[in-house]
Amino acid sequence: MSGAPDHAELTQLGRPARIPDSPAAAVLERIANPHPDLLYCVRFTAPEFTTLCPVTGQPDFAHLVIDYVPHSWIVESKSLKLYLASFRNHGVFHEACTLEIAKRLIATLAPHWLRIGGYWYPRGGMPIDVFYQSGEPPAGVWIPPQGVQPYRGRG
Repeated sequence: MSGAPDHAELTQLGRPARIPDSPAAAVLERIANPHPDLLYCVRFTAPEFTTLCPVTGQPDFAHLVIDYVPHSWIVESKSLKLYLASFRNHGVFHEACTLEIAKRLIATLAPHWLRIGGYWYPRGGMPIDVFYQSGEPPAGVWIPPQGVQPYRGRG
């Protein structure tokens, strides 16, 4: 395609890439926002997100929903998938994990706005849901509800 950027700076897209050993080792890549003149919402969902309990080593499962309004950058999706997958052997509490993901995305992208919902499945009979929002969303941007159904058995 003539005039299109070649994205040679990307190290994972279109190339073999393995899951990083840890979130700290993961490379979260970004590309220029193709529409910096518009305000719009981007959503990523990870309905099978996994990490480990830092005390017991048992697996924890969550349905993550990440919404953001880009500024100059958008996240490259393969690098985001690999970053999220890097948590599968990482011990971290639900609250710390959810907020670590939000902080890393904000540091990488500097979006106008970001929201994350971590809908964690129960362990010990109690689900723990963690929510973070960087502030008020920009006026005029349609931000759909996250729409994750409550866990069966919640009152």
